[in-house]
Amino acid sequence: MSRLKVGLIAGLAFGIIDIIPMLFMELPHRHVAMAGAFTSRFAIGFLIPNTALPFAGWVNGLIISLLMSIPDAIITGAFGPILGFGAIGGIVIGFVVSRKNQ
Repeated sequence: MSRLKVGLIAGLAFGIIDIIPMLFMELPHRHVAMAGAFTSRFAIGFLIPNTALPFAGWVNGLIISLLMSIPDAIITGAFGPILGFGAIGGIVIGFVVSRKNQ
C-alpha cells in the first residue's frame, strides 16, 4: 500500500478516535471543536507515514505529533489531554508504519 493511502487511513482513524469522546461532552461550539480536533489529528496521521526523519519510526511519530499538537494545547490550555493523546497516537502510528516498511 502506498504511503499516501496509509496516511489517509491513519489520519481518518486517528481523527475519528479523537472525536468520539467529544460526542459525550458538553462543549460550547461543539461542532467547531470537533472539526478542529479531527483536522489536527488527521494531519498528524497523514504526515507521519509521509515524512522521513532520521529516527526510529515511533520517535518520528512522537516528534511530528507533538509539533502538531502544541498549537492546539496552547490555544485551549488543555496541555495534558492534547499532548498526551497526540503523543500516544503519534508513537503508535509511527511504530506501525515503521513495522510495515521493514
